[in-house]
Amino acid sequence: MHPIMLDVAGHELTAQEREVLGHPLTGGVILFARNYQEPAQLRHLTSQIKQASSNPILIAVDQEGGRVQRLQDGMTTIPAMGLIQQAQDSAQLANDCGIVIASECLAHGVDVSFAPVLDINGCSEVIGDRSFSDNPDTVIALAEAFIAGLTHTGMAAIGKHFPGHGNVQADSHIAMPVDTRSAEDIFAHDMAIFAYLIKQERLQGMMPAHVIYPEIDTQPAGFSTVWLQNILREQLGFTGVIFSDDLSMHAATQAGDMLSRVQHALHAGVDMALICNAPDEAISVLDNLGHQPAHMAEYSAKAQRLIQVNREHIQAHHNKLQSAIYKAAQTRLLDFNIRRT
Repeated sequence: MHPIMLDVAGHELTAQEREVLGHPLTGGVILFARNYQEPAQLRHLTSQIKQASSNPILIAVDQEGGRVQRLQDGMTTIPAMGLIQQAQDSAQLANDCGIVIASECLAHGVDVSFAPVLDINGCSEVIGDRSFSDNPDTVIALAEAFIAGLTHTGMAAIGKHFPGHGNVQADSHIAMPVDTRSAEDIFAHDMAIFAYLIKQERLQGMMPAHVIYPEIDTQPAGFSTVWLQNILREQLGFTGVIFSDDLSMHAATQAGDMLSRVQHALHAGVDMALICNAPDEAISVLDNLGHQPAHMAEYSAKAQRLIQVNREHIQAHHNKLQSAIYKAAQTRLLDFNIRRT
């Protein structure tokens, strides 16, 4: 069981980072813009990460498009998902985004992008045009097309932020958002998107929101057994991997120090806990985590199946960038970007 996903500082690994990646509890690395210079450097870094780890390791990135695209120079510019609905061929463009993101990430050793964003574009300060739409039906339609592009190319879809972050204004990076709506409203609108895609078996992973929904539970969704076990697992039947959102975010601090946050999240039902921009705290967690909840054994195998690129298959995925499907999708996205300027 390898429940910790952490980050690294720069364009290549330090000696200390190699040691940390070799820890038996390290199961993933999330990359940021600071880790990327150009495509060849990224391929070198991801190879370093996989060689340093003693476990099969999941390399992730937030490559949503728009203002959340960590890998830029030398990669295709992905539009914000909220712009796609304006196009006449919106479903095709959503599919193209999935194909291009998956192709370019996999070709450079990145296993998953934490996408798609399934939140409704309501009043949230942090979601906005990261969402496909303010209409749940449109979100579902475009998300399905986007996911089809990912999965056709060989990448898992990770839905976020369950059960919906779009209709609460505060930004969970810097505040503790509280969604005071009724359970009926949340379930019928925001969560209905997640419920539909789970039923259709479109999502292999899920990231819960650092949001409190007091009509359902007093704990933020990512620390709540009610949300993660009773609702997500039992009621909705989700069988994939649950990733925490970054446990360094302000909205996670009410759970205590970093070790307490990780323990709380894992016992609530999270399978892999993200510790970002806090290397000393990540090391302390690795050294002191100790016993892990029983559910981890069941879902650790599922987490490993999300790893689509390994040492033997990097070149095969690199060849995806030569495929006619990728080139056609990229051309349509570039044309869309030009039409918008």
